[in-house]
Amino acid sequence: MKKTLLAVLLALAALPDIAQAAESRCGWLQNPTPGNWWLDDADGTWTMMSQGGGTEPDGMDRIPDISEGDYVRTNGNYGYACACLKVDTDEDEGRILAIYAFRQLPISQCANDEALSAPE
Repeated sequence: MKKTLLAVLLALAALPDIAQAAESRCGWLQNPTPGNWWLDDADGTWTMMSQGGGTEPDGMDRIPDISEGDYVRTNGNYGYACACLKVDTDEDEGRILAIYAFRQLPISQCANDEALSAPE
């Protein structure tokens, strides 16, 4: 009984560390063609999905149809938006591994951010 209680208490103590592992990343969310998604922020480019290039991150379904918000159409039904995401990343690979939250922002917020390069 004491061992079980100790295990539960240790697991609960670790929860704040797990919740703080996610990082907030804001910048240009790009979807230029089917199956290709990435985020360009002040630290670089973070790949979420690439056509024929593996799996999508957990939580990709948290990103709604970005064309319903402030959005720039560049290729038929594809384009880019400004957004903030709460994510887990693999910094060595430049990949987003999991998405916990998504918030679309006005295009002007990214356009006026001097730390961000204009999307291509």
